[in-house]
Amino acid sequence: MTRQEIEEKVKAFFLDDLEIEEENIYPDARLKEDIGIDSLDYVDIVVIVEKNFGFKINPQEMTTVKTLSQFYDYIESKVG
Repeated sequence: MTRQEIEEKVKAFFLDDLEIEEENIYPDARLKEDIGIDSLDYVDIVVIVEKNFGFKINPQEMTTVKTLSQFYDYIESKVG
């Protein structure tokens, strides 16, 4: 899976499933501060990532993920 495919899938579920405004979805956007991801959204993200990318998120590894670009990197490292 390419980086572009990862970004497109993430953007689609942020828009459709989490109902994030499109203007808030950009690589340097901070997940909590700019996008507004809260603890309930993280639960949804875990489920969506497992369904779309086929791996389980390690919560400890996610503590270092602060921006959308870092989230793309994390997924890419798991599916690459």
